[in-house]
Amino acid sequence: MPPRTAEAGVRGRPLAGVVVLALEQAVAGPFATRQLADLGARVIKIERPGTGDFARGYDETVQGMSSAFFWANRSKESIALDLKHPDAPAVLERLVSRADVLVQNLAPGAAERLGLDSDRLRADHPRLVVCNISGYGQDGPYRDRKAYDLLVQGEAGIISLTGTPQEPAKVGTSIADIAGGMYAYSGVLAALLERERTGEGTVLDVSLFDSLVEWMSYPLYYTEYGGTAPARMGTSHPTIAPYGAFRTKDGHEVLLAVQSEREWRRFCGVVLGDEGPAEDPRFCTMSARVANRPELQRLVGDRLAALTVEEAVALLDRAEIASAHVTEVTDLADHPQLRARGRWRDVDSPVGQVPALVPPVVPRGADPRMDPVPELGAHTDSVLRWLGYTVEDTQRMRQQGLSA
Repeated sequence: MPPRTAEAGVRGRPLAGVVVLALEQAVAGPFATRQLADLGARVIKIERPGTGDFARGYDETVQGMSSAFFWANRSKESIALDLKHPDAPAVLERLVSRADVLVQNLAPGAAERLGLDSDRLRADHPRLVVCNISGYGQDGPYRDRKAYDLLVQGEAGIISLTGTPQEPAKVGTSIADIAGGMYAYSGVLAALLERERTGEGTVLDVSLFDSLVEWMSYPLYYTEYGGTAPARMGTSHPTIAPYGAFRTKDGHEVLLAVQSEREWRRFCGVVLGDEGPAEDPRFCTMSARVANRPELQRLVGDRLAALTVEEAVALLDRAEIASAHVTEVTDLADHPQLRARGRWRDVDSPVGQVPALVPPVVPRGADPRMDPVPELGAHTDSVLRWLGYTVEDTQRMRQQGLSA
């Protein structure tokens, strides 16, 4: 086990002292390791001198920083290292020897070309946990295909289920990358737990495609064993009605879901102001409401279109019907639930302090870890000194173009 860092023992940071070496770019790898950093791990991120992780250049909207990079890379140390330099393998070997975990999501075959073959690493470093994140897996006919989020959403069937009957749509966030990052994160946690029992590390292979196919969840099994794929229905539900978004007279949309006959009767009496539809043969059971969905949509839609969103939500609450607003992204940061629970904290960065969301999981009674977003290469010298290189060594590396 590498020496514990100064952060060891910080309350609520169970990974304090765990060293994670991150050869990562874009979203999936950085999102996985940021969550490890959230729990206290020391994440050392290797970046290309000059440009760094290409996600740094996606946009400049966070006060000059990329929104994707800002989101996925706080609480890390950045070292700028040319991995193609002839002296890079020696530095990499020192890094690996001090690491508990190696996470990489380089292009297929790139890690092996750098001398980071998983089997070799595990043979030389039996306690090391190696996590390889790829687009489609380590083998198979799609192994070398480019795996951008849009493409994986398409291949995994997500787009076929998302959108309206007239037009498919991708999910608006990078869910393939996020899914892969989540499975990498949870897999590493499980591997570290197993290592505590056995003393042995392991190799984890996570693919974005496998992760997103898993997230297809019951529609995949419904289709495979039922013979019919669920239709694209926007915000509606194939077996529940009324369910989905309805527009109010002030231009807002309210989401509602009526999931039982008891709820339907309350909905009719309180929201519609008419108990008659509860007895109407077209609407008196869930299957009848689903079969007569167009008429039901008109009935509910006309009623809510006569109300403001506040009036509609008040009636739905009185009837104890589940409802929610359709929050615009422009309004989300000021959502009252986020503000009331203190879900925003300032994070230091190369451009100063910037508010960021607190990690979703923080042990009760602990302060969330919200360390800076690193400038490219900000920690190169300190990490190299930690590895045992002298000041003269680090100067020579910089002059030779190995580091920056």
